[in-house]
Amino acid sequence: MEHRMNNQVFFDFDGTIANSERGIIHAVKSMVDELNLPHLSDVQYRLFIGPTITDSLKKFFPSLTEKQVSTAVKAYKKNYESSGLFDLEIYPGIEDALTTMRAAGYQLNIASAKPESVLRKIIDEFQLNHYFDGIYGASEGKIKRIKKTDILAYAIETSHAQRDQSVMVGDRYTDMKGGNDNHVKTLGVTYGFGDAAELRASNASALVSTPEELPAEVAKLLGERR
Repeated sequence: MEHRMNNQVFFDFDGTIANSERGIIHAVKSMVDELNLPHLSDVQYRLFIGPTITDSLKKFFPSLTEKQVSTAVKAYKKNYESSGLFDLEIYPGIEDALTTMRAAGYQLNIASAKPESVLRKIIDEFQLNHYFDGIYGASEGKIKRIKKTDILAYAIETSHAQRDQSVMVGDRYTDMKGGNDNHVKTLGVTYGFGDAAELRASNASALVSTPEELPAEVAKLLGERR
């Protein structure tokens, strides 16, 4: 059991811990209307959840200039933080899974592309602090830490995690890329906003379809018997 204290699990937030679709998509649609951008399909709006807002804007509105992208990001953040921040639901079964993993001795962390200050507000509001040893998000300052690869690298360094004893858990290709770039095992969840095909194409080490499966699959990835 003692070696297990070195085992660390890093969770994405949107689509992994919480269903934040309503709040995020409402903020995206408000931004689109505010800036008179072309409307997208519901499927396309859902794909904004996970990657950075900047990456999504460049993907779906490729004609925007850098200045227009910056203006759009500010509009999105204003809309999201004023009305969408707490418009989410913690996935059923997640808190039980987190409780099981903590009881097993794992150190649990959040590694999300949300700004860290926003992430902390949400974690506080939904009283999730006691589950997590570390909360790591995008930086807001001179040192830019926006992409999942950089956020996870920061989380690993700060938490003193051992890469061969760590797992990144998430629902989108950005989470799998972040894990692979940092040489940690990756666990894709298909109950979020990405599907199995996307996660497999992003070289997920393993997949689960429900929160209830998380503890056993994490243990398997870390080479432990349950």
